[in-house]
Amino acid sequence: MKDATGELSMTAVAVVAIAAIAALFSTLIWPTIKTNIMRSTYCSGAFDCDCTGATGGGELCTCYYCPTDGGQGTNSATDFDTDCADKKEIKCSANNVN
Repeated sequence: MKDATGELSMTAVAVVAIAAIAALFSTLIWPTIKTNIMRSTYCSGAFDCDCTGATGGGELCTCYYCPTDGGQGTNSATDFDTDCADKKEIKCSANNVN
C-alpha cells in the first residue's frame, strides 16, 4: 500500500509539472512565436515601404499590407492586394522587404 501511495504522489507531481509547463508556454512563449510568424507573413507581402535611414542591418522600415481576411493572419502570399481600403501599417526588417 505504501508503494502505491508513492506512485500516486509521483503521478500527481508529473501532472502538475506538465500543466505548469503548458501554461507557461501558452501564456509567455506562444504569443511571441505567433506574432513573429504573422509579421513575417505580412512583411513578405508588404508594399510601399519607407526604408529611409535603414541600411539593411536589421533596421525597421515602415510598410503597408492589405489583409484580405480581416487581419486574421490566414493569408497566403498571393492574397495581398495593394489597392485595399483597409491597408495596415507594419514595421518590417530592411532585409525582409521587397
